[in-house]
Amino acid sequence: MVSHGPTSDDVDRIVEAWQRERPDLEAGPMHVISRISRLAKHHDRIREAAFAQHGLDGWEFDVLAALRRAGDPYELSPGQLAAETLVTSGTMTNRVDRLESRGLVRRRPDPRDRRGVLVQLTPAGRDVVDGALSTLLTHEHRLVSALSAKDSAALPDMLRRLLLVAADYSPQ
Repeated sequence: MVSHGPTSDDVDRIVEAWQRERPDLEAGPMHVISRISRLAKHHDRIREAAFAQHGLDGWEFDVLAALRRAGDPYELSPGQLAAETLVTSGTMTNRVDRLESRGLVRRRPDPRDRRGVLVQLTPAGRDVVDGALSTLLTHEHRLVSALSAKDSAALPDMLRRLLLVAADYSPQ
């Protein structure tokens, strides 16, 4: 469903003000980047609310989701989990401890490395992450329903290109 709501937003007003105050600068990129930034803040609140409905914090969902995406038997090494969730190994150890105390994951010896351990999603962990994902996707579908089918199909590629540039960009 395409929304036919307001045709301008705060970003339009901000860019217009900058163009008035600094006509020597081209403020056009703000139309895109400021909206992405604001959308990310709104999405953070949506994620937080969706996960809270299932008794999770965002970091808990991230760890459980990484295990769930790994496929059966839903296990990864702590190092793989740290890499998947972009945290340090020390942070991951603390997170696994907390999730294990809640019965959402368990540690087991790594059969390929006597010194290593694997973190495995428990059935309770699988149930909670599946429920949280379902709730989150319901909210995300509602957000993207404001786009036409054509826009919805084109936007992922456009955002991917921006993200790839941003990932390699180093401000000087």
